[in-house]
Amino acid sequence: MSVTVRVPAKVNVQLAVGAARPDGFHDLANVFLAVGLYDEVTATPSPDGPRVTCEGTDAGQVPLDRTNLAARAALLLAERYDRDAGVHLHIAKDIPVAGGMAGGSADGAGALLACDALWGTGASREELLDLCAELGSDVPFSLVGGAALGTGRGEKLTELEVGGTFHWVFAMAGRGLSTPAVFREFDRLAEGRDVPEPVASQELLDALAKGDPDALAAAVSNDLQPAALSLFPELADTLAAGRAAGALASLVSGSGPTTAFLARDAEAADEVADALRSSGTCRSVRTAAGPVPGATVV
Repeated sequence: MSVTVRVPAKVNVQLAVGAARPDGFHDLANVFLAVGLYDEVTATPSPDGPRVTCEGTDAGQVPLDRTNLAARAALLLAERYDRDAGVHLHIAKDIPVAGGMAGGSADGAGALLACDALWGTGASREELLDLCAELGSDVPFSLVGGAALGTGRGEKLTELEVGGTFHWVFAMAGRGLSTPAVFREFDRLAEGRDVPEPVASQELLDALAKGDPDALAAAVSNDLQPAALSLFPELADTLAAGRAAGALASLVSGSGPTTAFLARDAEAADEVADALRSSGTCRSVRTAAGPVPGATVV
């Protein structure tokens, strides 16, 4: 018997970041949108484990030891519900690695849901969300999907209404960026100035609810973008290429280095993608639409 779970990537249409807290984390107002790029996590009983294997895009960059969020999820669920953690977790990866699109978090959520089904733990949705929050700030949203506002360090979710489909283009960079390094650079750049409390933009929430791409384009923002550009200045060329190709909005996705471009419709997204592919400013380009559901047993 095995269980396979499909989990989407995310784009942050707003990422407002507060000052560093005493625990080292930052308060956030993080508006997530799940988009149709997916990892699949398959859980199969194994005499030892958790054991992780991986195939697909950038699979060689994925850790296969117990630092992998999928392995950590299996261990956490097994400990909480007194199960044997003997499981083989196979990740079919299509979400960019170290790309600011929550690929690792998706794998953690996928493994949690797959092992829950495989072991018959009977955990409630709220219990699974609590376990997700223990694993990482982005993991709860990978379970929920759709659109949501994340507060605290991003793990406290309020699901949001979305009135339509938004079309995106994602440009993958030639190397990764460490999320902790980007936050450290944010703190360095913020040194000596007041950092306002992070608050969700009402204009952005209204744009999502109306399904209005022009209004959303005017409201998207990412407080980590200056830090990502400071560490990876070449991303500015990719952002400029997407804007020149007709994207309604361009921004670094989360902590980067993937860059995200909002298009008016699917045809416009294809045009932006073609221009980015020929721009020489990125490694690869993908299109996807959202919102889409979160982690789902398939």
